[in-house]
Amino acid sequence: MSGEMPIGVFCFRRAIARVRNQLENSGHAILGIGSCRAKLCRSCRYCSEMKFKDSQTDQPRNGTMSKPIILAFVPFYLPGFKAGGPVRSIANMVKVLGDEFDFRIFTSATDFREKQPYPNVRVDEWNTVGNAQVYYASPKSLSLIGCLRLFNETNYDILYLNSFFNLHFTIGPLVLRRLWLIPDRPVVLAPRGELAQAALAIKWWKKKPYRFVAHLLGLYKNILWHASSLGEAADIYHAKGATAMQLRVAVAIAADMASSNSLAKQLTFQCRPAGAPLRVCFLARVVPIKNLDYALRVLTRVTQPVQLNIYGILEDKSYWNTCQNLMQRLPKNVTVTYRGQIAPTDVDKALQAQDLFMLPTKGENYGHSIVEALSNDLPVLISDRTPWRNLEKYGAGWDLPLEEPERFRSVIEKCAAMSDAEQLAQRANVQAFFTKTFDQTETIDQNRALFSGGIIAVQNGARAAG
Repeated sequence: MSGEMPIGVFCFRRAIARVRNQLENSGHAILGIGSCRAKLCRSCRYCSEMKFKDSQTDQPRNGTMSKPIILAFVPFYLPGFKAGGPVRSIANMVKVLGDEFDFRIFTSATDFREKQPYPNVRVDEWNTVGNAQVYYASPKSLSLIGCLRLFNETNYDILYLNSFFNLHFTIGPLVLRRLWLIPDRPVVLAPRGELAQAALAIKWWKKKPYRFVAHLLGLYKNILWHASSLGEAADIYHAKGATAMQLRVAVAIAADMASSNSLAKQLTFQCRPAGAPLRVCFLARVVPIKNLDYALRVLTRVTQPVQLNIYGILEDKSYWNTCQNLMQRLPKNVTVTYRGQIAPTDVDKALQAQDLFMLPTKGENYGHSIVEALSNDLPVLISDRTPWRNLEKYGAGWDLPLEEPERFRSVIEKCAAMSDAEQLAQRANVQAFFTKTFDQTETIDQNRALFSGGIIAVQNGARAAG
């Protein structure tokens, strides 16, 4: 996948050496390391073009107090949608908090797995997109030198990284920070589920050596970790080791925000006709962690008529082949249709045509597709590895352990046999649960505090460590 980390220890060490060599070969002189970072020479043309300023002597912008500037490094952003939840998380945050914070987003000029830049955007320039300024970077601008140029041409108060392992959007900036080549600013890092045990198990032979070297180099020292849930906070502490608390690892919990479109819907529901198959929806990237193969294995033992509709990008072709082989083993009462990628504008319409949402995921730090299903009064059948728990208690669905596939099968059979009155009652329960649960007030306060108050933890931790 594009943007993955380098393989092994030695590649990473060469990456650090390469930055220094590029600077020296292009006429840069590192004059010395001060208390916060190295200083580039101010005499060469390159550094003067960047208008490099020492972080300790920066003056207030425009001579007046202004909104705090959040420089967010995001692998993919609007108008893209194929990367899934992180795009929506950042877009929703910007929409809600854009009046309080000045968001400047550095992102790819293409959508996930695409080669052509987005139409109607200016590449390698700042674009106004809603409440944010967005820099759509070409491959050249994603290099360490291009990244260094951007840092030193852009005023910012907080650096917000949205991946743990991404080479260009996290590792590169952290290397520059570790070499004291960029201004000393607070850093907030959202791993976006990448530190969950199920996620770490994927390509572990690359991730484990990287984590070891990154720890030795102190790449992730003195940052504030952004967890979307208590479960993700536990994943972060677990990934940082048993001594995380003693090492003053600062973790702030701020739930992802649901889209405002999800919070105000007028829905009408028509019961499934008697004898019609249960319409089950799987809406997610087709990758092992989303566990489509588990859903298919469950369906091999279902006796009621079921129609499974699959929406999502085929990210892992080998895994998709495995799923297709499982489809060949399904009984005649179960049919499967792959309906392809779906644009965000079409999601509500697709979900409103279903009877049950199924996602037996191996781990979610939030689960935007689950929220979208609930917002459309659609009951959900998910694993117990998401923040959405005790759903059966409220009549909104089921969150079951993956170790008990028979319970998944039983729920599908139960839903397929529901009467009209039972279907209507369940939809009303889902609506009541969503209305009660998704009061955004607390979530907005958490995200506001993440930037306005949470960075104090980083600064205090740095002083204590020093």
